[in-house]
Amino acid sequence: MKTNPLVSVIIPTYNRASVLATAIRSALAQTYPNVEIIVVDDGSQDNTAQLMETFPSVQYVIQEHAGQGAARSRGLQLAKGTLIASLDSDDYWEPQFLEQTVTLLEDNNLDFVFANWIQETKDGGQIDFCRFNPYLEHYFEQQPGNTVLFNSSELRYMYIRACLSPSSSLLVRASSMVSGWSNQMNIADDWCMLLDMLLNKACTAGFIKEPLWRKTVVGDNIFDGRSREEVYSLLYVADAKVILERHMHLLTVPEQKFLKKRYLEYLVRSAKNNMRTNGKVIEGVRMMQQAVFFHPLNYARIFSKLMMQTVMRKWHEMAE
Repeated sequence: MKTNPLVSVIIPTYNRASVLATAIRSALAQTYPNVEIIVVDDGSQDNTAQLMETFPSVQYVIQEHAGQGAARSRGLQLAKGTLIASLDSDDYWEPQFLEQTVTLLEDNNLDFVFANWIQETKDGGQIDFCRFNPYLEHYFEQQPGNTVLFNSSELRYMYIRACLSPSSSLLVRASSMVSGWSNQMNIADDWCMLLDMLLNKACTAGFIKEPLWRKTVVGDNIFDGRSREEVYSLLYVADAKVILERHMHLLTVPEQKFLKKRYLEYLVRSAKNNMRTNGKVIEGVRMMQQAVFFHPLNYARIFSKLMMQTVMRKWHEMAE
């Protein structure tokens, strides 16, 4: 890497004064020399404004509460850098995060780079996250070295199925971005932003196997404070519906079939969970009706499969 292009680091935050300073300090402590930091306060009601007075070198802007996607996009509007990174306010980077991601991106003229991370767990443990990701784990075993390069077809295949790179893991070339982060998303604003890129143009990307950041557990973010079923309902039902509608004209027929089938499976699953576990009978019935209208034949198949799984589980419980 011969030059040091400006990196704009966007940190969206909402009532996170207790952890925000750690995120900011990790961005300030980067070994990469050319960085601007923009904190977008999404209408916090705690002492975030007072905290930000202790970071005079950081650009600070406040907006009405509109969600993390809107906050990231506001930061993008203010960014001057040719490279964009977004660090969640409850995460933090290792000091070499930007140096390694910028070097990989610039040396290979990539559209984006993402890095592995350590995932903290609620019981105090930690996971080397990407090492166990079904789309990435074989690169740890079969491909030597610390970095992996992906072509357009590989990226399209993987990202249709999953978002491999949450916002804190990403460095993106600003000129490669097709949109900002959608404020229609509950959870998947980073996934939607990347699909906007990958489905509209041929992109290349890189992955760094070494964990270069840490995702912490604070108890009130979009994952920590919700059950797995609620997260799946938001991600694979509510957000997946918007993603389907947004990208339908850009998807191949097999891609459409895959996303529609998964959406329907999680819609039925969420409906069943609402009626039987959460006591939300009316909501569950409404979701079942949506599933029937979405695809009657596949609905019948999926519902029968879920019912059979329930019967077999009950039978095994009784046998024990």
